[in-house]
Amino acid sequence: MGQEGFETLVNGLAAVLFFNIGGFPFIVLWLIVAAVFFTIYLRGVNFRLFGRALKIVTGRYDRKEDAGEVSHLQALLSALSATVGLGSIAGISVGIAIGGPGAIFWIVLAGLLGMATKFAEVTLSMCYRRIDADGKVYGGPFQYIEGGMRDLNKPGLGKALSLLFAVFCLGGALGGGNMFQSNQAVKIMTQTFAPLHEYGWLLSLAFAALVFVVLLGSIKRIAKVAEGIVPLKGILYLLCALVVVGAHIGHLPDTLSMIFHDAFSGQAATGGFIGMIAVAFKRASFANEAGLGSAPIAHAAAKVHEPVSEAAVALLEPFFAAIIALLTGLMVIITGAYVGASAEDGVLIASKAFESVAPWFSVMLAINVFVFAYSTTIGWSYYGEIAWCYLFGRKGLKLYYLIFCTATFLGGIMHFGIILNFSDLLILGMSLPNIIVLYFLRGRIKAEMHAYMRDRE
Repeated sequence: MGQEGFETLVNGLAAVLFFNIGGFPFIVLWLIVAAVFFTIYLRGVNFRLFGRALKIVTGRYDRKEDAGEVSHLQALLSALSATVGLGSIAGISVGIAIGGPGAIFWIVLAGLLGMATKFAEVTLSMCYRRIDADGKVYGGPFQYIEGGMRDLNKPGLGKALSLLFAVFCLGGALGGGNMFQSNQAVKIMTQTFAPLHEYGWLLSLAFAALVFVVLLGSIKRIAKVAEGIVPLKGILYLLCALVVVGAHIGHLPDTLSMIFHDAFSGQAATGGFIGMIAVAFKRASFANEAGLGSAPIAHAAAKVHEPVSEAAVALLEPFFAAIIALLTGLMVIITGAYVGASAEDGVLIASKAFESVAPWFSVMLAINVFVFAYSTTIGWSYYGEIAWCYLFGRKGLKLYYLIFCTATFLGGIMHFGIILNFSDLLILGMSLPNIIVLYFLRGRIKAEMHAYMRDRE
């Protein structure tokens, strides 16, 4: 199948999954409703356990005898390595270019609401995870969809939904998890460094090779690498974004006024008010992954004896993603970099914002993008590995590694538009079976939360 045939197939599938209901793509509305529902149903757990989560991450409550493969902090950083990626830079920039300045308000709100959804799915992941004789942890929606529905005497439905999730997850790992990342990394490097302009294929090959080296080590090596580079990438990007905003600080009041005005008028948004919110929640979902079922896979490996303690840690992810998205939005809007831009521009929108400080400052973004892309790709490689094992067993892992790295290379040399659509299709599709089961098992989630909080009152 050539690239044109692939594009036709992706667009056809996307039309089915993203059909509109009252102006909203169905899948976006699906995620919004779930985030609002669990925020209300769990009585604002997003904020009630926020302080506790910060304490848990410091290792204050860690116990050596707890079952698992990595610490609370390593599990969080492994999940963040996949969650906070180029969706927080290129994706948010595209969202503003399409939806207008007001979109960033709804993107941040989506992140805050998504904290509850993330809490719900990670609670179930910890309740239903499985640890084999070698200490290898298997967790995430694969286990809680099948196991949870079996507990409700619906084993057939559970098996079907779990298989559907595994297919979407494997496809998501090969789309948004690596192709999107390598595409934007190669794009920014070739645009920033003139001598590399004709060597995009070589950069893509090198990127894939670096991924392969870490991929062979599974979650323990991924966690170790993530522990080193996730704080680096977050701090470095936040500092750079603050420099950009600081260089235009005189325009900040007008920028904030524009954001709040457009957030409720939609005048600057394609498709008006409804179109702006739809774009915002779609891009926010890609940036924070709440409700998609991806992060529970990484969190399942944490050493823990109480499911809710790890779920509390997990709700920090959408919060951090919202902070990075906010800074990206402010940076792109305050510099006017989004004006006249399109979805095809991707990370180049943010590059234009960096260049407003000084022409050479875009080099800092190139470094940021490469680190973001690399950490996200290795994080998603583990998600894809678990999905592959669920579908085919561990014997074919070498083939999976080959396919994953090949897709990483191909993503670096393909057009961004089709990569973005392919990523949205597969990654957001994961939320269909995942959220269905969250609703079915909502009582178990609430009971676990109440028991945990009661013991600490």
